[in-house]
Formats: sequence, structure tokens, C-alpha cells
Amino acid sequence: MIRQVWPRERDLGEEDLEQLYRYPEGGRWLAVNFVSSTDGAIEVEGRSRALSTPADRIVYRLGNDLADVVLVGAGTAMAEGFEGMRPDERTADRRRRFGLAPIAPVAVVTTGRSLPPDAPVITKAAVPTLVFTCAATPEPLREAWEANGARVFVTGEQQVAPELVVATLVTEGLGRIDCEGGPRLFGSLIEAGVIDEFRLTVAPFLVAGEASRAAVGGAIDPAELALASVLTDGGSVLLRYLTRRV
Repeated sequence: MIRQVWPRERDLGEEDLEQLYRYPEGGRWLAVNFVSSTDGAIEVEGRSRALSTPADRIVYRLGNDLADVVLVGAGTAMAEGFEGMRPDERTADRRRRFGLAPIAPVAVVTTGRSLPPDAPVITKAAVPTLVFTCAATPEPLREAWEANGARVFVTGEQQVAPELVVATLVTEGLGRIDCEGGPRLFGSLIEAGVIDEFRLTVAPFLVAGEASRAAVGGAIDPAELALASVLTDGGSVLLRYLTRRV
């Protein structure tokens, strides 16, 4: 059982969770999802899966079930073995009820170095994957992505410009954006000021070691967030924060 403890205490059923984690109508909304240990690690041996708890898996699923598109960095897509979305009956029903396309495409951000032409996120996706790259990426590599079924967008010269990625997704009718990392993509989105919501699961584990943090990149002045909700299943703590500009 997942219980909301702030802003008011109540037990939450599936419909309650759907309403809490749905994306606002109209325009665009970019939500970033991460799970971390209590000491701040976001991975165990390079993957987040070992940190995920039953409650985290529920909200993680809501994130992509209710989104128009799932946004991910190429390194994360490869490390986590992304193969695109494949809705089961429950997800298909949820997407129908919320007026969404049957399958959310994956949008991958890459400078080219970490996304081979035969990446599973391209070759095994049920709908075409959107690849966002920069003009510096060799043209033969871009052509190879397209030959394997991806739609390729050049959004920057030497680096990918995250604000152009988001603007292009909105133009494509994919304004409800679920970002699932990794840290460099998250950091670039923070710097660009395009994040609307941060969803963080704090899992009841200690990891230590040298695991990555949720966001890395250029330093910015600390950006204050507004706490939107706090949930728990008695072990994990599920936090939702909104950026102050919204």
C-alpha cells in the first residue's frame, strides 16, 4: 500500500496515483525520474535496477505510461538495455483512457560516441526511435541510424542543445515528456531551465562506493524547488518537486 503523507495523509489506490502522476494538459511538461539509495547513489554496478523497489516501479511505470515520449541519454539507454516501450494490457488501457497514442516512442540524446547503429533502442523498438544529435556527428553514422529505422534530428552544432530537443518534441506533438536520465542529460536539462518536475524515489539502501549522482554538468546557482507530494510504502520515500518557474 502506498500512502501519501504530505500535503495530506491518505491511502492511495491506482486511480489516485494516476491523477497524482498525470501530466498537465496542453503545452509541454518535462518530468525527470530517478531512484537513489539513501546515501545518494543512483546505480549499482552501472545500473539502477538494483535500487528499484516495488513502490518505485509503480511510479516509474506511471511516468512512461502517461507520457507522450520517453527521453533518455544514449549511455543510459545502452547500460539499461532499453528496447523501447511495449505496453501490456494494463498500460494499453491506461493510455486509451488518457487519450494517448498506443505506444510512446523513445527519444535518445547522443553526440554519436555511445549509440551504435544497431543499438537495441533503435533496432528493437516497436515504433521509430527519435535520435537527437549534433551537426558534428559523422553523417554516415546519422545515415546508419536512419537506415535502421530511427528518425534523426540535428539540434546543435558541437553539442546537443536540450532546449531545441524539447522544442522539437513539442512540435512533434510529444509535449508530455518523461526523462529517465542519465546524469549528464539531467544536468544539461537543469542548465537549460526546461525541467518542470523532478520525481525522486529514495530507496532504503546504503551503497557507498563511487556511484554517480543524479545530475552532473556545469555548475549553476542552486535552483530552489517546491515540494508537491511525499508518498511512502513504509520503506521507500517517493518525492515530487516542481520548479519554481511553474
